[in-house]
Amino acid sequence: MSLEIFENLDIEPLIAPGPVEPRDSSRLLRLDRDSGALNHAVFRDLPAFLKPGDCLVLNRSAVRKARLPARKLTGGKAELLLVAPVDESLTRWKALGRKLSPGTPLELPDGSGAEIEGLADDASLLVRFSVPLTPAWLDLHGEAPLPGYIIKSRRRRGLPEERPDDKSLYQTVYAAEEGSIAAPTAGFHFTPELLAKIEASGVNIAYVTLHVGWGTFRPVRTENPADHIMLPEACEVAPEAAERVNACLSGGGRVIAVGTSSMRTLETLASEDGRLSPGKADASLFIYPGHRFKTAAGFITNLHVPGSAPLYMTAAFAGEEKLYAAYAAAVREKYRFYSYGDAMLII
Repeated sequence: MSLEIFENLDIEPLIAPGPVEPRDSSRLLRLDRDSGALNHAVFRDLPAFLKPGDCLVLNRSAVRKARLPARKLTGGKAELLLVAPVDESLTRWKALGRKLSPGTPLELPDGSGAEIEGLADDASLLVRFSVPLTPAWLDLHGEAPLPGYIIKSRRRRGLPEERPDDKSLYQTVYAAEEGSIAAPTAGFHFTPELLAKIEASGVNIAYVTLHVGWGTFRPVRTENPADHIMLPEACEVAPEAAERVNACLSGGGRVIAVGTSSMRTLETLASEDGRLSPGKADASLFIYPGHRFKTAAGFITNLHVPGSAPLYMTAAFAGEEKLYAAYAAAVREKYRFYSYGDAMLII
């Protein structure tokens, strides 16, 4: 089955314009990997599906205010999405932006300037800024990098395109290390109280870091998935996290990756026997159907965009036909889709 069939589902009306409150009141669709059976639950029911000795792996990366409104000095509005700094000066960045060509001068919200220098090797823009874009500067002048489909969803519903609380809502409650330009959204559903309840039940939690970049949400447009190039994203596993994952495996527990970024971190730094090594790496593995997973026996993820790398990974883990049946059921039951949407547990 080609993943193109997912494009036949009428998902657009179900795109969530914002999160539910409280976070753990989102819906949870449980898919049995073996039988394909589906169960409908609420995310706060998650502990009922876990066992003592299991280990959840969560990505602790925090989202930076990477969206910069700007004005072209030649006339017209512009916008930049900062991908990553090019050097330690923080004055040269890779960025994404529409209808911007080399040599275009820009004015930023604080009156400082920028100029498009050219293209980077990954086809992003190289931008030079007149001031360093420090975390403090971005906190003052940047905006939460909400996906465009959320803005469009709000616009269709007559809602404000920006919310004052977007910065805090578009972030997991356990985010700790800033560096992502898109949130690890599977973690949105956790609250501090739910995490405490999970740990009290005998389930361990291991925190890893993968800074989500352009690679995660760049569409898969190659006819053969094997030809898709996954742009690298920096990931790290601390010794304590590796110890928790390996202890879970040794004790017969199940490792459950929370989000595609956590799964890619595991698959990048695990050995063939599934054991996890501490360290840093550039995760550039594109996971699509046919991939053999080394560590995780379970997967918590949101309902993804057709043609996206996260959907390919989820299909690889669940099986294409079973995942399509689950998505079709989610559409019938009016689950909320994409970043602020509901969750799936595949186990």
